[in-house]
Amino acid sequence: MTFDAKSSCHDSGVMTSTRELTRDLTIVPLTPERLDDLAELFAEPGDPRWCWCASYRVRRAIGRVPPSENRAVLTEATERGPAPGLIAYRDDRAIGWVSLGPRENYPRLAYEKVLRPVDDRPVWSIVCFVIARRERGRGLGGVLLEAAIEYARANGATTLEAYPVDTGGANIPPPQAYKGTLAMFQRAGFVEVARRRANAKVIPRPIVRLEL
Repeated sequence: MTFDAKSSCHDSGVMTSTRELTRDLTIVPLTPERLDDLAELFAEPGDPRWCWCASYRVRRAIGRVPPSENRAVLTEATERGPAPGLIAYRDDRAIGWVSLGPRENYPRLAYEKVLRPVDDRPVWSIVCFVIARRERGRGLGGVLLEAAIEYARANGATTLEAYPVDTGGANIPPPQAYKGTLAMFQRAGFVEVARRRANAKVIPRPIVRLEL
């Protein structure tokens, strides 16, 4: 899948033209032969280098195991299919990642109080974005989101769900925005269906959906 350059949206206040942002940009499903490309993206400083986007795919605490075991979790999901996410490439280098799939593929979602199911409807979930440092602040997250919508629809999903951060318009560090921002999802047509908190001291977490 090569993403249509006419369909991008922005996830920050930095204005970048659609043509410039999507120049030589290709977004494709993760396959086993592309795992090494993803490894290069995940090797940048930050959580992905050890978590390997496995945190919602297992119930155990992934921080207590070697990164190789977390990579094995994502590798197994990739080999089993459908592809557990999409990779964005520019100049043959992986510069972005979005993790999505049927909610049941993320068992931890069922055990976190704030992310428990809203209802019994079958949904696909978007749980993570990773953007290369040099590409941040230009709107690539929004482009990946649009591609994720297309991918979910093409694979038979009828409802797409996500768990973004409500920043209230403020800038936040990238490690806090790995699930995407509420504003970005709202621009893509998602609507808020629930907002929960783990306890009185925690900021409520919105749950948003898009009917496909």
